[in-house]
Amino acid sequence: MKILVIDDDVKICEVIKLYLEKEGFEVVIAHNGSDGITMFKHEMPDLVILDIMLPKKDGYEVCREIRKISNIPIIMLTAKGETFDKVLGLELGADDYIVKPFDPKELIARIKAVLRRTQGEVNDEKVVVYPNLTINLTTYEVKLEDKIIEMPPKEIELLYFLASHPNKVFTREQLLDHIWGYNFMGDTRTVDVHIKRIREKIEKDKYPWRIKTVWGVGYKFEI
Repeated sequence: MKILVIDDDVKICEVIKLYLEKEGFEVVIAHNGSDGITMFKHEMPDLVILDIMLPKKDGYEVCREIRKISNIPIIMLTAKGETFDKVLGLELGADDYIVKPFDPKELIARIKAVLRRTQGEVNDEKVVVYPNLTINLTTYEVKLEDKIIEMPPKEIELLYFLASHPNKVFTREQLLDHIWGYNFMGDTRTVDVHIKRIREKIEKDKYPWRIKTVWGVGYKFEI
């Protein structure tokens, strides 16, 4: 999983990066709010560690911008410890809040806890499980209520990718790059066609999940 760290303290970023990489995470770093928003849109991280006191755009503004387009987990990391700051951060959509100075091991534990709460059930065999839906990328099988649904590989890959990042919005261009590759010569309508076919095969109103169109942005697997 990829984690974006947005903090202007270079030393703290280095410490966080060191500990996260030891845990197997990929880490990307931005040192101001404007760059943080740009990197978020390009890097597609699975979680953001966000400082409040940032140059150009503060953490609150960055959090607002991210929440306009994504429900990705956000952990606020800041020297401010007053109750008001904590409450404001959480009200803006942060999932957790850690005050500096912090124990890196505690940060790792908080990250894993947040990811467990926000991710679908994913295991090492590349299987995502939701109520009445199982997507197995190892065997390229999709089961709906224990019935195997016939899908071509690209539909399965697209569904698995979206479902393994629940509530996270992806643009059509990002989905094209990830599923079809950067050298793919087709256009974004390819994504629309595949999404339509997937919906026809698996979506019913009774399920607590669906592939949602986010107008002007792209798609997300909503739970």
